[in-house]
Amino acid sequence: MSDTKTYIVTGGAGFVGSNLCAALAKREAGCHLIVIDDLSLGSVANLVEAFARQGLPPFNGEVIARPFWDVPWGELLGGVGGTRGGVGGGVEGDGRVGAVFHEAAITDTTVMDEPLMMRVNAEKSEMLMRSCAERRVPLVYASSAATYGTPAQARERRPFPLSAAGSPSNVYGFSKWIMERNHERVARDFAAARRGESGGVPWIVGLRYFNVFGPGESRKGKMASMVYQLAQQMLRGERPRVFVDGSQARDQVHVDDVVGCTLAAAGLGVGTGEKATAPRDPEPGVYNVGSGVTTSFNQIVAALRVGLKISEAERPTEYFEMPASVRAFYQDYTCADVSQTRAGLGWSPACKPELVIAEYAKRMLEELKA
Repeated sequence: MSDTKTYIVTGGAGFVGSNLCAALAKREAGCHLIVIDDLSLGSVANLVEAFARQGLPPFNGEVIARPFWDVPWGELLGGVGGTRGGVGGGVEGDGRVGAVFHEAAITDTTVMDEPLMMRVNAEKSEMLMRSCAERRVPLVYASSAATYGTPAQARERRPFPLSAAGSPSNVYGFSKWIMERNHERVARDFAAARRGESGGVPWIVGLRYFNVFGPGESRKGKMASMVYQLAQQMLRGERPRVFVDGSQARDQVHVDDVVGCTLAAAGLGVGTGEKATAPRDPEPGVYNVGSGVTTSFNQIVAALRVGLKISEAERPTEYFEMPASVRAFYQDYTCADVSQTRAGLGWSPACKPELVIAEYAKRMLEELKA
């Protein structure tokens, strides 16, 4: 039997998904990748570019250009018994599917179609969770810091512990919150169905991504990171524009860290090369994925100036008032408490935001000149 693992990535032609696919190919040479993406938001060009950035041969996996709920999951996942889907023991399968990474979602936080958002992000995702749990296939899914809304910690400017979530400010955040509740229900049902048997709990890990930025986000349009949007303004010869007075602070996390944590959540270890750690089984649950520090909009602009070599005197920052429509759901402050992530997944952020923002800006400048 071949030892080649298959990894399935929904939303694999998107920003995080394409970077994740490239990281999997680099970490496990010869693995088989199945990308499921309806390409309404993603693009196959993201995969091409992500593999090139990693210095890899071209992508040679499968691309299923359909919504993730419109594919034959029973056929893709095989019979009962993936590799290690029941943490704490379980049925050993043929090892064909190493893990499913669920990145597909409606991510536009300004979408107000509540039924659509809830169906795609919550209802349809529960179906996938149950399919993976039943077949003992590890599942890692993307949740969001939007599940927090504006907790007391935001007003006090303290990191957000996992317990602070539950009062999201928009339907996107609410859909991800319900997605997490569905995760809890699937885990309970799995445990009840297997009472008295070996098998532990289903290997399902939810990751609350904070503000992700980095290479590969150029096709996200208005949902691209503030880092990217400010850099593009400056590259067009415009002044960087931020809300008064630029002190709004977010947890800016580089996509490399997000991908690293996502791999750790699937039990694939942390880091690459000589810095790689041995794979370890994670503790199933929900975790924060952030840098663990805040970076204000003023700090973002300052870091971009370093990378782009554009001084304040040359192109002064323009401050403008936040529109009332934005204020209604805006998060002035976010910061991930990653202490439980370290304990449960064995992962810690490696990228220092201001340094990698400057490096990212330099890369964008070089690409523009090329």
